[in-house]
Amino acid sequence: MADKNVFTDRVRIEIKAGDGGDGCNSFQSYKGKPACGPDGGDGGKGGNIYFIGDKDMNDLLPYRFESHFKAGDGERGGSNKCTGHNGADVVLRVPRGTLVKDYETGRVICDVFSDGEKVLVAQGGRGGKGNVRFTTSRRHAPDFAQKGQKMKPHAVILEMKVIADVGIIGFPNVGKSTLLSKISAARPKIANYHFTTLSPNLGVVNYYDNSFVAADIPGLIEGASDGAGLGHDFLRHIERTRMLCHVVDISGCEGRDPIEDFVKINEELAGYSEKLASLPQVIVCNKCDIYGAEENLALFQEAYGDKYPIYPLTAVQGEGKEALLKGIFEILQTLPPVEPVLPDENYAYTNEVDNTQFEIERLEEGVYEVTGGLVDMLCRNVRLDDADSMAYFQKVLRVQGVISSLQKQGCKEGDTVIVGDVEFDFIL
Repeated sequence: MADKNVFTDRVRIEIKAGDGGDGCNSFQSYKGKPACGPDGGDGGKGGNIYFIGDKDMNDLLPYRFESHFKAGDGERGGSNKCTGHNGADVVLRVPRGTLVKDYETGRVICDVFSDGEKVLVAQGGRGGKGNVRFTTSRRHAPDFAQKGQKMKPHAVILEMKVIADVGIIGFPNVGKSTLLSKISAARPKIANYHFTTLSPNLGVVNYYDNSFVAADIPGLIEGASDGAGLGHDFLRHIERTRMLCHVVDISGCEGRDPIEDFVKINEELAGYSEKLASLPQVIVCNKCDIYGAEENLALFQEAYGDKYPIYPLTAVQGEGKEALLKGIFEILQTLPPVEPVLPDENYAYTNEVDNTQFEIERLEEGVYEVTGGLVDMLCRNVRLDDADSMAYFQKVLRVQGVISSLQKQGCKEGDTVIVGDVEFDFIL
Protein backbone atom coordinates (compact mmCIF):
# COMPACT_ATOMS: atom_id res chain seq x y z
CA MET A 1 0.00 0.00 0.00
CA ALA A 2 1.35 3.42 -0.98
CA ASP A 3 2.52 5.72 1.82
CA LYS A 4 0.40 8.87 1.79
CA ASN A 5 3.20 10.81 3.51
CA VAL A 6 5.68 10.27 0.68
CA PHE A 7 6.34 13.35 -1.43
CA THR A 8 5.36 12.55 -5.02
CA ASP A 9 6.74 14.71 -7.79
CA ARG A 10 6.83 12.28 -10.73
CA VAL A 11 4.15 9.82 -11.85
CA ARG A 12 3.09 7.91 -14.93
CA ILE A 13 -0.59 7.97 -15.83
CA GLU A 14 -2.71 6.86 -18.78
CA ILE A 15 -5.21 9.17 -20.44
CA LYS A 16 -7.76 8.52 -23.15
CA ALA A 17 -9.96 11.05 -24.89
CA GLY A 18 -13.56 10.04 -25.55
CA ASP A 19 -14.61 8.22 -28.73
CA GLY A 20 -16.91 9.99 -31.15
CA GLY A 21 -20.46 8.70 -31.26
CA ASP A 22 -21.62 6.75 -34.33
CA GLY A 23 -23.88 8.43 -36.84
CA CYS A 24 -27.45 7.18 -37.03
CA ASN A 25 -28.84 5.25 -39.99
CA SER A 26 -32.52 6.05 -39.89
CA PHE A 27 -35.47 6.81 -42.20
CA GLN A 28 -38.57 8.86 -41.56
CA SER A 29 -41.83 7.01 -41.56
CA TYR A 30 -45.42 8.19 -41.24
CA LYS A 31 -48.69 6.37 -41.25
CA GLY A 32 -49.32 5.34 -44.80
CA LYS A 33 -45.82 6.45 -45.83
CA PRO A 34 -43.34 3.89 -44.51
CA ALA A 35 -40.21 5.45 -46.11
CA CYS A 36 -40.02 9.22 -46.39
CA GLY A 37 -36.26 9.70 -46.69
CA PRO A 38 -33.23 9.53 -44.39
CA ASP A 39 -33.23 11.39 -41.08
CA GLY A 40 -30.24 9.93 -39.16
CA GLY A 41 -28.39 12.49 -37.04
CA ASP A 42 -24.67 12.85 -36.35
CA GLY A 43 -22.92 11.29 -33.38
CA GLY A 44 -21.67 13.48 -30.54
CA LYS A 45 -18.04 14.50 -30.12
CA GLY A 46 -15.88 12.64 -27.61
CA GLY A 47 -14.76 14.42 -24.44
CA ASN A 48 -11.35 16.10 -24.11
CA ILE A 49 -8.62 15.67 -21.47
CA TYR A 50 -7.37 18.93 -19.92
CA PHE A 51 -4.72 19.73 -17.30
CA ILE A 52 -5.17 22.78 -15.09
CA GLY A 53 -2.74 24.42 -12.67
CA ASP A 54 -3.75 24.54 -8.99
CA LYS A 55 -1.76 26.68 -6.56
CA ASP A 56 -3.22 24.77 -3.61
CA MET A 57 -1.66 21.45 -4.69
CA ASN A 58 1.81 20.72 -3.35
CA ASP A 59 2.63 17.47 -5.15
CA LEU A 60 1.24 14.74 -7.41
CA LEU A 61 0.16 12.40 -4.61
CA PRO A 62 -3.45 11.91 -5.89
CA TYR A 63 -2.09 10.32 -9.06
CA ARG A 64 -0.32 7.57 -7.11
CA PHE A 65 -3.69 6.08 -6.22
CA GLU A 66 -5.54 6.64 -9.49
CA SER A 67 -3.64 6.50 -12.78
CA HIS A 68 -6.21 5.84 -15.54
CA PHE A 69 -8.40 8.66 -16.82
CA LYS A 70 -10.93 8.44 -19.64
CA ALA A 71 -13.15 11.19 -21.02
CA GLY A 72 -16.76 10.46 -21.89
CA ASP A 73 -17.72 9.00 -25.28
CA GLY A 74 -20.02 10.91 -27.60
CA GLU A 75 -23.55 9.58 -27.86
CA ARG A 76 -24.89 7.91 -30.97
CA GLY A 77 -26.92 10.15 -33.27
CA GLY A 78 -30.69 9.80 -33.22
CA SER A 79 -33.53 9.78 -35.67
CA ASN A 80 -35.25 12.98 -36.81
CA LYS A 81 -31.76 14.44 -37.47
CA CYS A 82 -30.92 14.58 -33.75
CA THR A 83 -27.22 14.95 -32.91
CA GLY A 84 -25.93 12.86 -30.01
CA HIS A 85 -24.67 14.53 -26.82
CA ASN A 86 -20.95 15.30 -26.61
CA GLY A 87 -18.90 13.24 -24.18
CA ALA A 88 -17.95 14.73 -20.81
CA ASP A 89 -14.52 16.38 -20.56
CA VAL A 90 -12.02 15.35 -17.88
CA VAL A 91 -10.03 18.10 -16.13
CA LEU A 92 -6.99 16.95 -14.15
CA ARG A 93 -5.69 19.35 -11.52
CA VAL A 94 -1.91 19.47 -11.03
CA PRO A 95 0.50 21.68 -9.05
CA ARG A 96 1.89 24.77 -10.73
CA GLY A 97 5.09 23.93 -12.59
CA THR A 98 4.05 20.44 -13.72
CA LEU A 99 5.49 19.23 -17.02
CA VAL A 100 3.38 16.82 -19.06
CA LYS A 101 5.60 14.55 -21.18
CA ASP A 102 4.88 11.79 -23.66
CA TYR A 103 5.96 8.53 -22.01
CA GLU A 104 7.27 6.86 -25.17
CA THR A 105 9.24 9.75 -26.67
CA GLY A 106 9.94 11.96 -23.64
CA ARG A 107 8.73 15.02 -25.56
CA VAL A 108 7.35 17.90 -23.52
CA ILE A 109 3.66 18.34 -24.36
CA CYS A 110 3.06 21.29 -22.06
CA ASP A 111 4.20 23.08 -18.93
CA VAL A 112 1.26 23.86 -16.63
CA PHE A 113 2.98 26.92 -15.22
CA SER A 114 0.34 29.24 -13.80
CA ASP A 115 -2.57 28.88 -11.41
CA GLY A 116 -5.76 28.33 -13.40
CA GLU A 117 -3.89 27.68 -16.65
CA LYS A 118 -5.90 25.10 -18.61
CA VAL A 119 -4.19 23.09 -21.35
CA LEU A 120 -5.80 20.69 -23.82
CA VAL A 121 -3.71 17.50 -23.98
CA ALA A 122 -6.00 14.88 -25.57
CA GLN A 123 -8.73 15.84 -28.00
CA GLY A 124 -11.92 13.82 -28.28
CA GLY A 125 -12.90 11.96 -31.43
CA ARG A 126 -15.25 13.43 -34.00
CA GLY A 127 -18.77 12.11 -34.15
CA GLY A 128 -19.79 10.09 -37.19
CA LYS A 129 -22.13 11.53 -39.78
CA GLY A 130 -25.72 10.33 -39.94
CA ASN A 131 -27.10 8.89 -43.17
CA VAL A 132 -28.90 12.15 -43.96
CA ARG A 133 -25.45 13.69 -44.59
CA PHE A 134 -24.77 11.22 -47.42
CA THR A 135 -27.73 12.15 -49.61
CA THR A 136 -26.84 13.47 -53.05
CA SER A 137 -28.72 14.27 -56.23
CA ARG A 138 -28.12 10.67 -57.33
CA ARG A 139 -28.30 8.94 -53.93
CA HIS A 140 -31.65 9.73 -52.35
CA ALA A 141 -31.78 7.02 -49.70
CA PRO A 142 -28.32 6.14 -48.37
CA ASP A 143 -28.66 3.12 -46.11
CA PHE A 144 -25.42 3.68 -44.19
CA ALA A 145 -23.93 6.08 -41.65
CA GLN A 146 -20.41 6.94 -40.53
CA LYS A 147 -18.83 5.50 -37.40
CA GLY A 148 -17.46 7.80 -34.72
CA GLN A 149 -13.74 8.39 -34.48
CA LYS A 150 -12.10 5.99 -32.03
CA MET A 151 -9.34 7.36 -29.81
CA LYS A 152 -6.30 5.57 -28.43
CA PRO A 153 -5.03 5.65 -24.82
CA HIS A 154 -1.73 7.45 -24.22
CA ALA A 155 0.75 7.17 -21.37
CA VAL A 156 2.15 10.45 -20.07
CA ILE A 157 4.64 11.42 -17.39
CA LEU A 158 3.72 14.18 -14.94
CA GLU A 159 6.87 15.79 -13.59
CA MET A 160 6.57 18.54 -11.03
CA LYS A 161 9.28 21.20 -10.76
CA VAL A 162 9.08 23.66 -7.91
CA ILE A 163 8.69 27.29 -9.04
CA ALA A 164 10.87 29.48 -6.80
CA ASP A 165 13.15 32.49 -7.13
CA VAL A 166 15.84 31.18 -4.78
CA GLY A 167 16.91 27.60 -4.24
CA ILE A 168 18.51 26.88 -0.85
CA ILE A 169 21.01 24.06 -1.34
CA GLY A 170 23.77 22.33 0.60
CA PHE A 171 24.69 19.08 2.31
CA PRO A 172 22.23 17.57 4.82
CA ASN A 173 22.11 19.09 8.32
CA VAL A 174 23.86 22.36 7.42
CA GLY A 175 20.84 24.48 8.41
CA LYS A 176 18.85 24.96 5.19
CA SER A 177 15.45 24.41 6.80
CA THR A 178 16.39 26.59 9.76
CA LEU A 179 17.36 29.38 7.40
CA LEU A 180 14.06 29.11 5.52
CA SER A 181 12.12 29.26 8.79
CA LYS A 182 13.97 32.43 9.81
CA ILE A 183 13.51 34.37 6.57
CA SER A 184 9.91 33.30 5.79
CA ALA A 185 6.71 32.10 7.45
CA ALA A 186 7.43 28.52 6.37
CA ARG A 187 7.64 25.99 9.18
CA PRO A 188 9.61 23.00 7.85
CA LYS A 189 10.55 20.07 10.07
CA ILE A 190 13.86 20.83 11.80
CA ALA A 191 16.01 18.30 13.67
CA ASN A 192 19.68 17.55 14.25
CA TYR A 193 20.00 14.57 11.91
CA HIS A 194 20.58 14.00 8.22
CA PHE A 195 17.68 13.93 5.72
CA THR A 196 15.22 15.53 8.14
CA THR A 197 13.74 17.23 5.08
CA LEU A 198 12.44 14.77 2.48
CA SER A 199 10.54 17.18 0.21
CA PRO A 200 11.08 20.74 -1.04
CA ASN A 201 9.67 23.39 1.30
CA LEU A 202 8.53 26.74 -0.07
CA GLY A 203 8.40 30.04 1.78
CA VAL A 204 7.51 33.57 0.75
CA VAL A 205 10.22 35.97 1.91
CA ASN A 206 9.13 39.58 2.51
CA TYR A 207 11.80 42.22 2.01
CA TYR A 208 10.31 45.64 2.80
CA ASP A 209 7.63 46.20 0.11
CA ASN A 210 8.88 43.35 -2.06
CA SER A 211 8.84 39.59 -1.81
CA PHE A 212 10.34 36.48 -3.40
CA VAL A 213 9.86 32.73 -3.07
CA ALA A 214 12.59 30.57 -1.57
CA ALA A 215 12.73 26.76 -1.67
CA ASP A 216 14.65 24.48 0.66
CA ILE A 217 15.93 21.73 -1.66
CA PRO A 218 16.79 18.51 0.22
CA GLY A 219 18.65 15.37 -0.67
CA LEU A 220 21.95 16.63 -2.11
CA ILE A 221 25.03 14.59 -1.25
CA GLU A 222 28.13 13.52 -3.12
CA GLY A 223 26.99 11.48 -6.13
CA ALA A 224 23.58 13.19 -6.32
CA SER A 225 23.87 13.78 -10.08
CA ASP A 226 24.28 10.01 -10.48
CA GLY A 227 21.23 9.30 -8.34
CA ALA A 228 22.84 8.92 -4.90
CA GLY A 229 20.74 9.90 -1.90
CA LEU A 230 17.70 11.82 -3.10
CA GLY A 231 19.67 13.57 -5.83
CA HIS A 232 17.77 12.68 -8.99
CA ASP A 233 14.46 13.20 -7.21
CA PHE A 234 15.21 16.81 -6.26
CA LEU A 235 17.89 18.22 -8.54
CA ARG A 236 15.11 18.84 -11.08
CA HIS A 237 13.50 21.32 -8.68
CA ILE A 238 16.56 23.57 -8.71
CA GLU A 239 16.17 24.03 -12.48
CA ARG A 240 13.22 26.37 -11.89
CA THR A 241 15.14 28.72 -9.59
CA ARG A 242 16.67 32.03 -10.65
CA MET A 243 19.59 31.86 -8.21
CA LEU A 244 21.05 29.63 -5.49
CA CYS A 245 21.69 30.21 -1.82
CA HIS A 246 24.43 27.71 -0.98
CA VAL A 247 24.55 26.91 2.74
CA VAL A 248 27.72 25.41 4.24
CA ASP A 249 28.44 24.35 7.83
CA ILE A 250 31.39 26.66 8.39
CA SER A 251 32.05 25.20 11.86
CA GLY A 252 32.94 21.76 10.50
CA CYS A 253 31.37 20.36 13.69
CA GLU A 254 30.59 17.03 12.02
CA GLY A 255 34.18 16.56 10.95
CA ARG A 256 33.55 17.84 7.43
CA ASP A 257 35.60 20.40 5.49
CA PRO A 258 33.33 23.35 4.43
CA ILE A 259 35.43 24.12 1.36
CA GLU A 260 35.43 20.48 0.27
CA ASP A 261 31.63 20.30 0.76
CA PHE A 262 31.13 23.44 -1.31
CA VAL A 263 33.22 22.05 -4.16
CA LYS A 264 31.41 18.70 -4.14
CA ILE A 265 27.93 20.22 -4.32
CA ASN A 266 28.95 22.41 -7.24
CA GLU A 267 30.41 19.38 -9.00
CA GLU A 268 27.03 17.66 -8.61
CA LEU A 269 25.22 20.68 -10.07
CA ALA A 270 27.57 20.67 -13.07
CA GLY A 271 27.16 16.91 -13.46
CA TYR A 272 23.39 17.27 -13.66
CA SER A 273 23.20 20.19 -16.10
CA GLU A 274 25.20 23.19 -17.29
CA LYS A 275 22.22 25.40 -16.48
CA LEU A 276 22.42 24.61 -12.77
CA ALA A 277 26.17 25.17 -12.69
CA SER A 278 25.74 28.61 -14.27
CA LEU A 279 23.09 29.93 -11.84
CA PRO A 280 24.21 32.88 -9.67
CA GLN A 281 25.11 31.85 -6.13
CA VAL A 282 25.47 33.47 -2.76
CA ILE A 283 27.27 31.52 -0.03
CA VAL A 284 25.85 31.34 3.49
CA CYS A 285 28.45 30.30 6.06
CA ASN A 286 26.16 29.00 8.78
CA LYS A 287 26.82 28.01 12.42
CA CYS A 288 29.23 30.87 12.97
CA ASP A 289 28.59 30.65 16.73
CA ILE A 290 30.29 27.24 17.04
CA TYR A 291 33.95 26.81 18.01
CA GLY A 292 36.24 26.63 14.97
CA ALA A 293 33.93 28.64 12.69
CA GLU A 294 36.00 31.83 12.76
CA GLU A 295 39.13 30.13 11.42
CA ASN A 296 37.23 28.21 8.75
CA LEU A 297 35.39 31.39 7.67
CA ALA A 298 38.70 33.17 7.09
CA LEU A 299 39.95 30.27 4.95
CA PHE A 300 36.66 30.20 3.01
CA GLN A 301 36.70 33.93 2.32
CA GLU A 302 40.30 33.67 1.15
CA ALA A 303 39.38 30.85 -1.27
CA TYR A 304 36.07 32.22 -2.66
CA GLY A 305 35.66 35.81 -1.49
CA ASP A 306 36.61 37.22 -4.91
CA LYS A 307 34.15 34.98 -6.81
CA TYR A 308 31.00 34.78 -4.65
CA PRO A 309 29.20 37.00 -2.15
CA ILE A 310 29.77 35.37 1.27
CA TYR A 311 27.45 35.96 4.25
CA PRO A 312 28.34 34.76 7.78
CA LEU A 313 25.18 33.59 9.57
CA THR A 314 23.93 32.12 12.78
CA ALA A 315 20.63 30.78 11.49
CA VAL A 316 19.26 29.68 14.87
CA GLN A 317 19.49 33.22 16.27
CA GLY A 318 18.93 34.90 12.91
CA GLU A 319 22.17 36.89 13.14
CA GLY A 320 23.32 38.07 9.68
CA LYS A 321 19.85 37.59 8.15
CA GLU A 322 19.32 41.21 7.07
CA ALA A 323 22.60 41.44 5.15
CA LEU A 324 21.83 38.14 3.41
CA LEU A 325 18.32 39.21 2.35
CA LYS A 326 19.64 42.52 1.03
CA GLY A 327 22.28 40.70 -1.04
CA ILE A 328 19.79 38.17 -2.43
CA PHE A 329 17.26 40.85 -3.37
CA GLU A 330 19.88 42.97 -5.16
CA ILE A 331 20.87 39.99 -7.30
CA LEU A 332 17.26 39.03 -8.05
CA GLN A 333 16.61 42.54 -9.40
CA THR A 334 19.17 41.90 -12.13
CA LEU A 335 17.77 38.49 -13.17
CA PRO A 336 14.92 37.68 -15.59
CA PRO A 337 11.74 36.13 -14.13
CA VAL A 338 11.15 32.38 -14.09
CA GLU A 339 9.89 31.25 -17.51
CA PRO A 340 7.80 28.17 -18.39
CA VAL A 341 9.40 25.32 -20.31
CA LEU A 342 8.50 25.52 -23.98
CA PRO A 343 6.87 22.38 -25.41
CA ASP A 344 8.81 20.38 -27.96
CA GLU A 345 5.76 20.66 -30.19
CA ASN A 346 2.47 22.49 -29.92
CA TYR A 347 0.15 19.55 -30.12
CA ALA A 348 -2.53 17.58 -28.35
CA TYR A 349 -3.18 13.89 -28.78
CA THR A 350 -5.62 13.41 -31.65
CA ASN A 351 -6.29 10.80 -34.29
CA GLU A 352 -5.96 13.38 -37.01
CA VAL A 353 -4.19 11.83 -40.00
CA ASP A 354 -3.92 12.55 -43.69
CA ASN A 355 -7.00 10.92 -45.22
CA THR A 356 -5.22 10.55 -48.57
CA GLN A 357 -2.05 8.86 -47.25
CA PHE A 358 -1.60 5.11 -47.72
CA GLU A 359 1.11 2.46 -47.80
CA ILE A 360 1.14 -0.93 -49.51
CA GLU A 361 2.97 -3.93 -48.05
CA ARG A 362 3.39 -7.31 -49.72
CA LEU A 363 2.74 -9.81 -46.92
CA GLU A 364 3.44 -12.92 -48.97
CA GLU A 365 3.13 -14.15 -52.52
CA GLY A 366 -0.21 -12.92 -53.88
CA VAL A 367 -1.26 -11.08 -50.67
CA TYR A 368 -1.06 -7.28 -50.27
CA GLU A 369 -2.15 -5.03 -47.39
CA VAL A 370 -3.05 -1.33 -47.64
CA THR A 371 -2.63 0.77 -44.46
CA GLY A 372 -2.57 4.45 -43.53
CA GLY A 373 -4.88 7.40 -43.00
CA LEU A 374 -6.93 6.59 -46.10
CA VAL A 375 -7.72 3.14 -44.70
CA ASP A 376 -8.72 4.59 -41.31
CA MET A 377 -11.13 6.92 -43.06
CA LEU A 378 -12.62 4.11 -45.15
CA CYS A 379 -13.12 1.90 -42.08
CA ARG A 380 -15.30 4.62 -40.57
CA ASN A 381 -17.31 5.26 -43.75
CA VAL A 382 -17.86 1.86 -45.35
CA ARG A 383 -20.53 -0.73 -44.62
CA LEU A 384 -19.85 -4.06 -46.26
CA ASP A 385 -23.54 -4.98 -46.51
CA ASP A 386 -24.56 -1.85 -48.38
CA ALA A 387 -24.18 -1.57 -52.17
CA ASP A 388 -23.88 2.24 -52.17
CA SER A 389 -21.26 2.13 -49.45
CA MET A 390 -19.19 -0.47 -51.31
CA ALA A 391 -19.45 1.53 -54.52
CA TYR A 392 -18.05 4.52 -52.61
CA PHE A 393 -15.25 2.30 -51.27
CA GLN A 394 -14.23 1.16 -54.77
CA LYS A 395 -14.40 4.67 -56.15
CA VAL A 396 -12.07 6.03 -53.43
CA LEU A 397 -9.51 3.30 -54.10
CA ARG A 398 -9.45 4.24 -57.79
CA VAL A 399 -9.43 8.02 -57.30
CA GLN A 400 -6.72 8.00 -54.62
CA GLY A 401 -4.44 5.83 -56.76
CA VAL A 402 -4.52 2.69 -54.63
CA ILE A 403 -5.44 0.44 -57.57
CA SER A 404 -2.67 1.78 -59.81
CA SER A 405 -0.13 1.55 -56.96
CA LEU A 406 -1.06 -2.10 -56.38
CA GLN A 407 -0.46 -2.83 -60.05
CA LYS A 408 2.95 -1.11 -59.93
CA GLN A 409 3.95 -3.31 -57.00
CA GLY A 410 3.08 -6.45 -58.97
CA CYS A 411 -0.45 -7.16 -57.78
CA LYS A 412 -2.19 -9.33 -60.38
CA GLU A 413 -5.79 -10.26 -61.00
CA GLY A 414 -6.89 -12.85 -58.47
CA ASP A 415 -4.40 -11.75 -55.78
CA THR A 416 -5.73 -10.94 -52.30
CA VAL A 417 -5.88 -7.32 -51.12
CA ILE A 418 -6.52 -6.39 -47.46
CA VAL A 419 -7.85 -2.91 -46.68
CA GLY A 420 -8.69 -2.60 -42.98
CA ASP A 421 -11.44 -5.14 -42.25
CA VAL A 422 -12.10 -5.70 -45.96
CA GLU A 423 -10.41 -8.53 -47.86
CA PHE A 424 -11.13 -8.98 -51.55
CA ASP A 425 -9.75 -10.48 -54.75
CA PHE A 426 -8.01 -8.02 -57.03
CA ILE A 427 -10.08 -7.71 -60.23
CA LEU A 428 -9.45 -5.13 -62.94
